[in-house]
Amino acid sequence: MRRNVVRLLMAALVAMAACITGPVTAARAAVPDSPAVTYTNPIAEKRADPQIYKHTDGYYYFTATVPEYDRIVLRRATTIQGLSTAAETTIWTKHSSGVMGAHIWAPEIHYIDGKWYVYFAAGSTSDQWAIRMYVLEGTGANPLTATWTEKGQIKTTWESFSLDSTTFVVSGVRYLAWAQRNPSEDNNTSLFIAKLANPWTIQGTPAEISQPTLSWETVGYKVNEGPAVIQHGGKVFMTYSASATDANYCLGMLTASATADLTDPASWSKGSQPVFKSNDSTSQYGPGHNSFTVSEDGKSDILVYHDRSYKDITGDPLNDPNRRTRVQKIYWKADGTPDFGIPVADGVTPQRFSSYNYPDRFIRHYDYRAKIEASVSPLADSQFRVVTGLAGSGTVSLESANYPGYYLRHKNFEVWLEKNDGTAAFASDATFYKRAGLSDSAGVSYESYNYAGRYVRHYNYLLYVQTPSTATDKGDATFYGQ
Repeated sequence: MRRNVVRLLMAALVAMAACITGPVTAARAAVPDSPAVTYTNPIAEKRADPQIYKHTDGYYYFTATVPEYDRIVLRRATTIQGLSTAAETTIWTKHSSGVMGAHIWAPEIHYIDGKWYVYFAAGSTSDQWAIRMYVLEGTGANPLTATWTEKGQIKTTWESFSLDSTTFVVSGVRYLAWAQRNPSEDNNTSLFIAKLANPWTIQGTPAEISQPTLSWETVGYKVNEGPAVIQHGGKVFMTYSASATDANYCLGMLTASATADLTDPASWSKGSQPVFKSNDSTSQYGPGHNSFTVSEDGKSDILVYHDRSYKDITGDPLNDPNRRTRVQKIYWKADGTPDFGIPVADGVTPQRFSSYNYPDRFIRHYDYRAKIEASVSPLADSQFRVVTGLAGSGTVSLESANYPGYYLRHKNFEVWLEKNDGTAAFASDATFYKRAGLSDSAGVSYESYNYAGRYVRHYNYLLYVQTPSTATDKGDATFYGQ
């Protein structure tokens, strides 16, 4: 009986303490499952239609269209960034006459059942626009030194313009997706899918799953091409490129359930708007013909794509050699769909910062005021490039992803997003020391450059620079890069 009385008294004391100190703080956030990864763009100049494939041997393999349209090249490195300086090997060169003699486009490399396969499109010396899909087979551990043989053309329903084949596995079934001209349609190319009997042979009748009908798919040319597949949360997402290969080039997306019959067109739904397109603020134009890979730690999905750094092109865009390979992290919305954001500016890629004690809330700017918020839209409002501090080395500044030249700075101890005016005062206010997280050393805290001891922290969801004293204060001043 006495023991029960003691328990009741202890419970009463805890309840009284809660009334005095306020509600118990929510459980702290765990280190994010997908921590920040950053790269420096571009990865490769004059390389279009890029694909980066991460193999089980610890290497990334990179291939792309070269502007001469005459050969297939490969690079490999142990990191994505390392591909930018990796030696390039030509593994195959176009035929001197006949088929596979012109317009060598959009190679992709895959490892299937112990052998390497490269899918690519090519024209003929007698008709460079007689574009068809072909496959190479490579034997050897390293595809840069493998022995390559031609497996021939991938045969489809028609002998018509066809390109951009890609292969993937869903629920144990290997598929091929590609773009082809359907002779019965008034457009350039539609998207098709089929199961594969072997890496170079289609099984059954191909299914048409998308054709260009929307306004943003038909600028210059009526195009659906360059399919690429990523899977997440029981869904299959197929991005594709649309319109002419100039600044109008963009990405659309189809979605299907991973348990559906992917060869049934009814299994796929198409988004009404592009998911990735040109951006004047970041000077990125015509993003498209993408692929997907994963970060070095395997925890982040990475978008690989090409674009140009200028909008206006003289002549046929296909004769302009300056499409560059670029990469950036993909984020996943609460509903399980991908958010590609915007094509970010050249240089270091941005990251997001989640709150230590509100893990679903991220630092963002809204009407130029900095705050933390969940389900940020547009995504780029919550992306910042961590760059060398405006006030000098050993410090950092946080530059907006969608407003290049704008930085988080404190003003009257409130944090705002403002354009750099070039003054020493602005530089000091927009410069911070990057510290280990005050509440978790795996996180990060940002100490003011010109007010020692004051840190960026949130209070009532708005950001300030203040001196943290309590455990709650320190939690409010701790963030995780994502």
